[in-house]
Amino acid sequence: MPRYPETSAGTHKRSPAMSRAHQQHRASAAAHYYRSRRVPERLEEALTDIYHRGPDDVYGHLSCYFAAFSDPPVISDVRGRKVLDGAGKTTLEAEISCTVQTVNKRVCAATVPMDAEPAPEVAGETQRQESVETAIRWIQESIGPALKGMEPGNQSTIDQLLRDYFKVMKQEDKEQEAENERAPSTPVSLPSPAPSPPSSKKKMSGKGKKAAALEKPLPPAEPPEVTTRGALAVAAVSLAVAKSSAALQGLPLYSHIAALKQQQPSSELMIPTPLISLLSCGKSSPGKLNLMKEILLIPRPGMTMAQSLDLAICLQTQIQKQLEAQSKGGQSVTRMVSMLGCLVVACERLEQPLELVREACAALELELGRDVCLFINCAAHEIMDYNKGRYEIISGVWKSPDEMVDLYVDVVNKHPAIVALLDPFRKEDREQWEALGKAVGSKCYLIADVASRSGSAPTCSGPILRLTNETTVTDLLEAVQPMEEAKRLTIFGCSPEECVEESVVDLAVGLGVRFVSLGGLLRGERAAKYNRLLAIEEELTRTGTLGLRGEFEFSALENDTNILNSQDSI
Repeated sequence: MPRYPETSAGTHKRSPAMSRAHQQHRASAAAHYYRSRRVPERLEEALTDIYHRGPDDVYGHLSCYFAAFSDPPVISDVRGRKVLDGAGKTTLEAEISCTVQTVNKRVCAATVPMDAEPAPEVAGETQRQESVETAIRWIQESIGPALKGMEPGNQSTIDQLLRDYFKVMKQEDKEQEAENERAPSTPVSLPSPAPSPPSSKKKMSGKGKKAAALEKPLPPAEPPEVTTRGALAVAAVSLAVAKSSAALQGLPLYSHIAALKQQQPSSELMIPTPLISLLSCGKSSPGKLNLMKEILLIPRPGMTMAQSLDLAICLQTQIQKQLEAQSKGGQSVTRMVSMLGCLVVACERLEQPLELVREACAALELELGRDVCLFINCAAHEIMDYNKGRYEIISGVWKSPDEMVDLYVDVVNKHPAIVALLDPFRKEDREQWEALGKAVGSKCYLIADVASRSGSAPTCSGPILRLTNETTVTDLLEAVQPMEEAKRLTIFGCSPEECVEESVVDLAVGLGVRFVSLGGLLRGERAAKYNRLLAIEEELTRTGTLGLRGEFEFSALENDTNILNSQDSI
C-alpha cells in the first residue's frame, strides 16, 4: 500500500462532507463528458447488439464496434529513403505513418522509378543520387511537416499542396540556373540547330526520293524537357498517400482509385488489355535495325489475362527456338534480355522482326490479325540524324519525314496485324503526324509518348500516361476523364527503368484505361506486375464485378490540342 505524508499541524483534514461533494462534482463532470460524446447510448447499442449476436469474443466485438466511432486516421509522419530500382539504380521510396486510434503506425510505402528518358542530363548515377537526396530533403523539411495531421483520404487536397510546393521549388531552381548562367564561367558549346537536308546530288537509298532542294526544311528539335531535381518526391508521396488511404479502408488500391475517379464505389471494372513486349531491336541493340525499336503483342479482345500471358509465353518460346536455329545456321543473332524484359535481336532488314513473329504464329497455328495483333514502338526521335535532316531507318538508309509517311502506310497495309504505332515521328513533324493519321487512322492507332511531352502534342490517338516525377494521382484522374469524353485512346505505361512496385497495375485498372504497357516477361520487376494483373482479374471474377472489353475502335484523328496539351506534364 502506498504511504502518504502525515498532515501537518497547519493543514486541515478534508471533512467527509467535502469529500462527498468533490466526488459528486467529479461524477457530474464525468457524466457530462460522456453524454456530450454520446457514450451511454453507444454503449447501450453495443451491448444490445452483442446480446443478439452472441459472439464468443465479446471484447473483440466491442473493440470493432467502437472503432467505427473513433477519429479518422491522420498522417503523423512522412519519410523518404533511397532504394534501388529493377536495374540496381537509385530511386526514391516514400513512407506514410498515421495516427490510428491514438496509436502511431507505419501504413504504406511507395516507390516510383525515375523517368530520365526525356531529360538525359539526369540519367547519370551522380545526378540520380543528387535528385533523390533533394527529394528526401523536400520530404523531411517541407512536405512531411505540411501533411502532418491531414487525413490520407483527402487525396485532391494533398496533391494540390504537392503541386503548389513543386511550382515554388521549380521556380527557385530556374532562378538558380539563371544566376549560374550570369556568373562568369567557361563557355560551353551548344549543339547547333538542325540544318536543312544537304543539297548534294548524291543518290540516296530508298525509292521515291525527291530532290533535296524541293524538300521542306526540317523543323528544329524542341528543347528537351528538364526535370527538376527532387521532383520524384511529388509522385512518390502522392502514391504513398493513395495506398495508405486504401489500406486504412481495407480496400485494394484499384477499388480506391476507381472510387476517386467516379466519386462512388464501382459496380464493374475492366482489366486493361496488356501490351506485352516480345522483341527489342532498336538503336541500342547490336543489330543494324533502327526503326522498329520494340515489337509488342496485343492479345485479341475477349481473352483473359491468363490466356494472354499463355499466348505471350508460347510466342516467346517459339521465337527463341527460331533464333537458336538461325544461330546454328551461321546467322548473326544476339540473344539477351533488354531493360524492357524482352529478347534483344540483331536484324539486317527492316521487316525481319515482323517475319520472326509471323513464322512463330504459323508454327503455333495462330492467325496474325485475329489471334495476335502487333504494336510497334518506332521511337523515331532516336533515329533522326540532324546533320542529314533525315531518319536512318536501317544502317545507311535515310528517309525524309514525308517519305516516312509513305513507308508507314506501306508497312501497315502489308502487315494488317499492326494496329498501333508509337512515336512514328518526332513531335516537331506535325504535318507528317496528321498525314499518317488521315492515311491509316481508320485501322491503326497512332500513339505519342516522348512526342507528347513538353510543348504542344501532335495529332494522335492518345498519349501514354505515367506516374513519375512531379505527376500526382489527381493529375492522372484529371487526365483520363477528358480523354474518355473525347473518345481518345487511354494507355498507362511503365517507365523504361522500372522498380518492384505493383501499384502501377492497380492505377491502370482503377483509372479504367484501355491498354497497359508493362514490358516483357523476362525481368522480375515486370513479371511481378503481370502477376498482379492476374490476381486482380481473379478477384473481380470472384466478386462478379469483372467487365468485358469490346473490339478495337478506331476513329478519325483530329487535332484537339486542348485535350492532349493538358497532358504535357504526365
